[in-house]
Amino acid sequence: MLTHIAKDGQPRMVDISQKSVTARTATTQAVIEFPEGTLPADGQSEIHTKKGPVFQTAIIAGTQAAKRTADLIPFCHPLPLDAIDICIELRKANSIQIRCTVKTTHKTGVEMEALTGATTAALTIYDMCKSLSHDIVIREVKLIEKTGGKSDYRIPEDAQ
Repeated sequence: MLTHIAKDGQPRMVDISQKSVTARTATTQAVIEFPEGTLPADGQSEIHTKKGPVFQTAIIAGTQAAKRTADLIPFCHPLPLDAIDICIELRKANSIQIRCTVKTTHKTGVEMEALTGATTAALTIYDMCKSLSHDIVIREVKLIEKTGGKSDYRIPEDAQ
């Protein structure tokens, strides 16, 4: 059953007025692949380009985007976010991993906010690094874990 479609087939925002307020979290991930030899060696905590510090800028952009999710996705409820944590790491010689965790105490979850934060951080990295290569690929944008509400979810460790 699609919750955003009314019985008459028209789109609608889900009514959450009868739901209970609970603590809710969501963690998402985006992976960015670069062509071999494009990124600095492993262990670096930042990449600097002519546009500035890449990871720091991406963290700010992802945070701003998570806070504005309801403005971007029509049926998302505007939520008071208690915390947004974005972690960006060089994983291999050609890979960057972004993790975005969002928390709220509300009637609905924050998966979309966490996905929006991770995706916008990835887009920011692409924008700031496209002068290095246009062969950058953003992949594996996915939910890793959610808690609160009707059910909890966690992707198996080997699928992360």
